[in-house]
Amino acid sequence: MFLIGIAGGSGSGKTTFAQKVVNLVASGEVLHLHQDSYYLPTQPQEHFVKGKANFDHPDSFDWPLLRTQLRAIKKGQAIDSPMYDFITETRLGTIQTSGPARVCVFDGIYALWDDEIKSMMDLKIFLHVDADIRFIRRLHRDVKERGRTLDSIIGQYYDTVRPMHRQYLEPTSQFADIMIGEETDIPAEVVASKIKAVLA
Repeated sequence: MFLIGIAGGSGSGKTTFAQKVVNLVASGEVLHLHQDSYYLPTQPQEHFVKGKANFDHPDSFDWPLLRTQLRAIKKGQAIDSPMYDFITETRLGTIQTSGPARVCVFDGIYALWDDEIKSMMDLKIFLHVDADIRFIRRLHRDVKERGRTLDSIIGQYYDTVRPMHRQYLEPTSQFADIMIGEETDIPAEVVASKIKAVLA
């Protein structure tokens, strides 16, 4: 099974890029998996900032479950992945059965963080997009899709998003096989062609 990891800062367009690739391939043998689904049910209090959960720290994710399920996907097995609600900031009681698949496109801010997960990947991608563009995208998304206020988005950006990006996330770009900027149409076509070759 061919595993592709797509990392990048919040608002860099990871999910949009991944979905663009999946749509170009247009095959039921390609699975799209989101790291966002693997946020912990309860965030570790030692990383709270100003009394609020820090969703941008690497420890905010359920790494044991994610490793286990990616191992299963890599072996060609189906998984019951968790589902996360960003409005209530809680893991839902429902699950989503995914796979088996011959190709998995896995996107998330820390897709290139964990050593074991990186070792499973056949292609590692990092989306490098300027901070101002990422912030504007995040602002529009969180207001429209997650019901958040302008003040809460700005506060979270300065308290956790920006410092965690600089300390933990940006350094993972060194592990990427491919670095992609704001323009993603041509890179998406290249990655889709690689997947088509794998499926063939």
